[in-house]
Amino acid sequence: MGQIRKQAILSSIVIYIGFFVGFINTWFFIRSGEHAFTPEQYGLTRLFFDIGQLMYAVSAFGVVAVVYKFFPYYKDNLQKKENDLYSWLLLIPMLGFILVIAGGLLFEPLIVRKFSYRSPIFVTYYHWTFLFGFGTLLFSILESFAWTYQKTIYSNFLRETGLRLLTLLLVMLFFFNLVEFDGFIKLFSLMFIVIALFLLFYLKRGGDLHFTFKQSRVTKKFKWKMVALSSYVYGGSLIMILSQVADSIIISSVSENGIKDTGVYNLSSYIANLIQVPQRSIVAVTIAALSIAWKNKNLKEIERLYKRTSINLLLLGLFIFLGVWLNVEDAFDLLKIQGDYKAGLMVVFVLGITKLIDAGTGVNGQIIATSVHWRFEFFTGVILILLILPLNYLLIKEYGIVGSAYANLISFVIYNAIRYVFLLRKYNLQPFSSKTILALVTGAAAYFISYYLFNSMNGWTGVFLRSSLFSIIFVAAVFALKLTPDALQLVEVVKKRFGKKGE
Repeated sequence: MGQIRKQAILSSIVIYIGFFVGFINTWFFIRSGEHAFTPEQYGLTRLFFDIGQLMYAVSAFGVVAVVYKFFPYYKDNLQKKENDLYSWLLLIPMLGFILVIAGGLLFEPLIVRKFSYRSPIFVTYYHWTFLFGFGTLLFSILESFAWTYQKTIYSNFLRETGLRLLTLLLVMLFFFNLVEFDGFIKLFSLMFIVIALFLLFYLKRGGDLHFTFKQSRVTKKFKWKMVALSSYVYGGSLIMILSQVADSIIISSVSENGIKDTGVYNLSSYIANLIQVPQRSIVAVTIAALSIAWKNKNLKEIERLYKRTSINLLLLGLFIFLGVWLNVEDAFDLLKIQGDYKAGLMVVFVLGITKLIDAGTGVNGQIIATSVHWRFEFFTGVILILLILPLNYLLIKEYGIVGSAYANLISFVIYNAIRYVFLLRKYNLQPFSSKTILALVTGAAAYFISYYLFNSMNGWTGVFLRSSLFSIIFVAAVFALKLTPDALQLVEVVKKRFGKKGE
């Protein structure tokens, strides 16, 4: 456990450093002034990421899940030089990517027709997305290999920090006028390939990676099970990625301002996604506990986790969302962000509500995914895609980028409602209580008091006073109303640690 804990702590530090560097990069992309990127140029960089993820999902054929599931069998039964798992699971996605390139070139006339009017800059650099997509695929596969040998620190550094440092380097080259945007975006398309080569060299030097296409006895025994698993995961990963990238691709195609709106929308989405930062860590910790509870048929423990994660994520989400919304307009001015991005403020609000609903319904997806009814989670994912794709298209054409936010809100409300009803009817599980209402009232009260008392104050002083008062009221109410037992437990842990230091 000590090694796992050490890796988890170091990986977390690396991720937070990467998050900080990412914030700096985002500011340079959206700031006003000399040598600034336009919203169209920023939108193109975000579209590269979305298309790269889509290319990865299509060409990987779900092999990452196969690596995680079957690697122990190869490790326990074969010598490293006999291990053919890596060879096959690297070759198959490469063949898949050849099909992606063929499809991309085959449908290029259609893409040009759909994007040339509203997003001509994307058409200009369309072929460079293949390099970006290839790098995304190669790094993701090698990353899964690194994780099997618990080499997570270096791979996390490359993905979370190294990639952002490369971006910062390119941004500085553009900022100091050492490269034009044409050179910037071409170098940008190579970033994932660069970090993939670093990871490949690291794994080869450590003696962890060997390639052989001689079929081992383990492969002969499990190959059809691996095919079955990858087929199932392939569909699920495609659904997940499509739900994440559909909005920016459709906005670039049909929105009035095309890829400029993509840049505005992606900044708004970046801000709204702050709400989900605590959700990721809580979900990661909860999955193992849920698996054990299902194994032991302990419904009381599952219900406890369901309710506890719901109230905790709701409180954290309210604190982040309302704190951001209190100051977002002033922040745009103080950070000297280009005025075009203010068009996305309503998107921030609607997406924020969407993330809040998703957080407040707790770990419903993880409860279903770790149960015997795990296929139902796949079914709800299909419903999500069937909702989000047409709604995005129709509402973006009608309302612009805020239409995409509405599409996400409607889709995720229905998506979570289906999972909520399923757990309620199947297991009599539901996450809400009277404390849910109290949490919402607490958030609203703290927000409106802080807003109306200091609304007339601008600048850093206004931001500080509003944020401070909001935080004091909200946190005090959480403790006074005993909205979550975790708050009191946290205080006790802090007291014990300080008590030990004082002895």
